[in-house]
Amino acid sequence: MLELSSENIDLDSDEESPLTLSQSAVAKQSFQFEVPHTSVPKSKSQVLKKLQYTAFHSVNVVLFKAKINVLLPFGPLAVLLHYLTGRHGWVFFFSLLGITPLAERLGYATEQLACYTGNTVGGLLNATFGNATEMIISIYALKNGMIRVVQQSLLGSILSNMLLVLGCAFFTGGVVHYPKVQRFNQTAAIVSSGLLLMAVMGILLPAVLHFTHTEVHFGKSELALSRFSSCIMLVAYASYLFFQLKSHTNLYDSVDEERENNEEDSDEEEAPEITMWESIVWLTILTLWVSVLSGYLVDAIQGASDSWNMPVSFISVILLPIVGNAAEHASAIMFAMKDKLDITLGVAIGSSTQISMFVIPFCVVVGWIMGQPMDLNFQLFETATLFITVLVVAFMLQEGTSNYFKGVMLILCYLIVAASFFVHVDKSDDE
Repeated sequence: MLELSSENIDLDSDEESPLTLSQSAVAKQSFQFEVPHTSVPKSKSQVLKKLQYTAFHSVNVVLFKAKINVLLPFGPLAVLLHYLTGRHGWVFFFSLLGITPLAERLGYATEQLACYTGNTVGGLLNATFGNATEMIISIYALKNGMIRVVQQSLLGSILSNMLLVLGCAFFTGGVVHYPKVQRFNQTAAIVSSGLLLMAVMGILLPAVLHFTHTEVHFGKSELALSRFSSCIMLVAYASYLFFQLKSHTNLYDSVDEERENNEEDSDEEEAPEITMWESIVWLTILTLWVSVLSGYLVDAIQGASDSWNMPVSFISVILLPIVGNAAEHASAIMFAMKDKLDITLGVAIGSSTQISMFVIPFCVVVGWIMGQPMDLNFQLFETATLFITVLVVAFMLQEGTSNYFKGVMLILCYLIVAASFFVHVDKSDDE
């Protein structure tokens, strides 16, 4: 009995028995038999099918999922009308319709790319590619010597972002989250307001110098001052990017981190629909097509003004920016409805800051290279409008809170600005 118990103890011990050895050998044989099947590389047909599925999914999401893409065929139609007919009014109108979904899709692709880069960089990317339409239109207009169109379209883009886009975002966010008071990063808003006031100073001084007739060399001093101020503004914007992305990132991430900690369920909604490289490819394709349509749009501006009996200033300040800001408009409203006002401000105010501190000085430098006398003298009426707009928005942002009534006030201010430019006649056109 003692021997049997000792044998049982030996069987239950940690040493490998013949039974366990046979089981391990069978397991090894089965493992060695199964591994080759899992490590066999996929065939070319499987890889091609996967690529076709990925491409089909990407095209379906970007081109067919959004209802606004119904307007995409108007872009090629505008190109056909340009060569088949001489009706500039219809070419301009269909070009506007064709660029609208492209601008909105640019914002969508940038938003998808922002899912991989974070909120701060995402807001910067959204503002950058959202302003790609304005930059392309401005470069084409500069080539044609249409300096006033460049100035007025960029000014209109600033006004549209600060009043219409931000106003609609505040209004929709306030209605969706009523009666909650939405909050945003007050420090970031104050920094952006300071940059906008600096841009106003850079644009105001050449205009004052011109209209007070206190130039040392008439016509040359304001151009030299504009080019010098543009270089200073570009340095200031580069410093702002370093401040935002490197040295003081905690000022921009603090509110977002608190909100992310309080809202853990929002991760499912933030899942990107396309990959990072697909976003980059779509951004490239959409930007190229926008640049093509922008050329036909600029060529038809004067003809559209004559056929519609509408001032060029109204077309440049109101109509062009509304189309160009379609990306910012959609993104800002969507983020406000998700109670992410920090990204909304990064899109709307960040876009205005980028245009005033980067795009406008960049156009002055590009005009300098092209031999075009592009300056910062935006005329007295436009400069006064910009100055008052920046003051109104700065007062709206100083509390760090938002509600639907602030949105209503900003939208109504934009309607006043639009009506003012509809009855405004640009003196430089008459001269």
